[in-house]
Amino acid sequence: MIDALINNAYRAHQKGNRNEAVRLCREVLRQDPNNFNALYLLGFVISEQRQFDEAAVLLAKAVKVNAGSADAWYNYGVILQNLNRAADALAAYEKALEIRAGFIDALINRGIVLLALKRRDEALASFDKALALKPDDSEIWNNRATALLEMERPGDALTSLGRALALDRKNADAWSNRGVALQRLNRQIEALESFGKALAFNPDSFGALTNRAHTLMELHRHQEALKELDRALAFSPDYVEALINRGVVLTALKEYPAALASLSKAVELRPDSTAALFARINSLLVMKRFEEAAADCESLLKLDPEFNYVLGFLAFFRLQCCDWRDLESLRAAVRAALRDGKRVIAPFAELALSADPDEQLRCARICVADRYPQPIHSLWQGERYDHRKIRVAYLSGDFNNTAVATLIAGVLEQHDRTRFEITAISFARSDNSQMRARLMKAVDRFTDVWGHSDGEAGAFLRQMEIDIIVDLMGFTGGSRPRLLSLRGAPVQVNFLGFPGTMGADYIDYIIADKFVVPREDRPYFDETLIHLPDTYLPSDSTRPIAERTPTRTEAGLPEKGFVFCSFNNTYKLSPELFEIWMRILRAVPGSVLWLPESNPAALRNLKREAGAREVDPQRLIFAPFLSAAEDHLARLRLADLFLDTLPYNAHTTAADALWAGVPVVTAIGTTFAGRVGASLLNAVGLPELVAKSLGEYESLAMKFAFEPAALADVKARLHSNRTTQPLFNTVRFTRHLEAAYTKIWERSQRSERPTHFAVEPIQP
Repeated sequence: MIDALINNAYRAHQKGNRNEAVRLCREVLRQDPNNFNALYLLGFVISEQRQFDEAAVLLAKAVKVNAGSADAWYNYGVILQNLNRAADALAAYEKALEIRAGFIDALINRGIVLLALKRRDEALASFDKALALKPDDSEIWNNRATALLEMERPGDALTSLGRALALDRKNADAWSNRGVALQRLNRQIEALESFGKALAFNPDSFGALTNRAHTLMELHRHQEALKELDRALAFSPDYVEALINRGVVLTALKEYPAALASLSKAVELRPDSTAALFARINSLLVMKRFEEAAADCESLLKLDPEFNYVLGFLAFFRLQCCDWRDLESLRAAVRAALRDGKRVIAPFAELALSADPDEQLRCARICVADRYPQPIHSLWQGERYDHRKIRVAYLSGDFNNTAVATLIAGVLEQHDRTRFEITAISFARSDNSQMRARLMKAVDRFTDVWGHSDGEAGAFLRQMEIDIIVDLMGFTGGSRPRLLSLRGAPVQVNFLGFPGTMGADYIDYIIADKFVVPREDRPYFDETLIHLPDTYLPSDSTRPIAERTPTRTEAGLPEKGFVFCSFNNTYKLSPELFEIWMRILRAVPGSVLWLPESNPAALRNLKREAGAREVDPQRLIFAPFLSAAEDHLARLRLADLFLDTLPYNAHTTAADALWAGVPVVTAIGTTFAGRVGASLLNAVGLPELVAKSLGEYESLAMKFAFEPAALADVKARLHSNRTTQPLFNTVRFTRHLEAAYTKIWERSQRSERPTHFAVEPIQP
């Protein structure tokens, strides 16, 4: 009777009548609860109906009744795999293979489970055993490639995928994996073609859609990427990976509300997704919503305390908000992680957090090795160009109405066109500003590569036979160090945008001066040093200042009282300097501190910190942003004294103050970023305003507040020196820069290695 029921159950299942098979198996088990065949078949059938929990109970009982059934152990493993019980599934597959060593399906699934457990070497061995038994199976070759991709061996994966596709040209998963392998080998155009093949054979492949979108993002083809992601989300609106990538693309397109909505939905759907949180952090950073970004950092670190760069982001966002809680412990944690070679902080954030040049070098090297390693083959292959003029290309994402553009515009205009051919390579879409138009007119060739990949941009440089690439960004926002890693020219130079080493072998020189990088600091730079004679910071001596200076009332300042100012970004404000500033305010009756209006959290925290130091928060005056630079410079004239910051000095803002006639008091730091104030003040002929310690800095500020004659004297000398000293002599600066370019070009032409040198002072 029982045998007949079992036979009928098998026949019902073979005919596709699962319900009847289930009924018959349950009838057998009512009569014989330990019947192996009924337990096995019932578990198998209901697993097909995705009732995995009950199926697991039935198969567990089946293998207990008959531990010698390889098929039962195998199917038990499949069910456990579907329940995400990877370790238990592995044990089941091991049992199946003990019974039947050549069980190919068990070897394949064993490999897949081992990949889930991050045991990649063992997974690869399992797939290889399966291939030894069945070398003509396309899917096994594809699984093998998956293991190789997870082992960061994309070249070997590509070979395996070639075998898979030779066996089955319609294997959509193999085409998709081939795209991933090509993507990692920086063969983006070929990757696009592979993802296209995958989608042709399987239009519903979410993985191929999102990976194709990611490749388009790498190629800076953001609009196309957005279309692919929207297509994926039309199939599956809750597909988290697509939502994340969509948020990243929209951030790049500066469609911030839509970007944040997409990323927030991804986080809501999967609160434990570190990828979703990290993408939202980056979007909030671009939007300057630092307090929210810091909260996301805290959430991400709870999920993964070792997540790359997030601890450093947290410290940087806290600085942006002037939230100095646990700052010392954050500094210590970052320092310890960098000593251990961990990817804990981005180089730009490190400049604001650290006063240790060795730590900054370590940070840059770690970042370059992780994100921007040099490929095996460079675009430039050692050729020597024979041009009538030296071809210089400036690279930047700041060729718009930005601080860097303000500094470099005059230099671009003053270059000697009889000796130099100047190209600008822009990473940013036009803001249609007057500055953008001015920059385009100032150079011989202006090329916008915002919508082009690094490889395409590098090819442009190579085709133009550029002699010297001058990067104006380093690791600042919107930079593209990967383009530099391709080396599209014989000589590559780090200049102006990033005040520190890039820690990369493919950057030959850094332009500095004896103040920002003294000779004894050479060991902290992987670039060879070029010392300009006056200052490394360029200027534009034609910058207008509005004729009318507003009244104090119009600027929100009290009519009487000493006005200290510091128009720095909030991440440069430190609790150590703020303590000194508050002591100064307490000591100088009626004085105020004039700061730029910033994010709401920073304003709130600065007022609280002032109150905690017994200073009326109303004595902090916050100046709103003025879009017209000439109006801001006129407004600056209302200040009596500019107070510099440490460990990261004012750069452009200090130059602004000096151009407007406001003296700057600085304290010399221990890094490039902390010595810019000294460079500027020496170049404008006021070295006595450079303090050698914070105590001397405080005393200098007090002196000028209490001695009107001393302040009047230094202001008078500054007024005279603006036109007689080197700081604002754009022509002189440009001739020095050209002398540097000429020397490094000549050495390159002779195939000589870079060497440290100082440019001799010359007159225009």
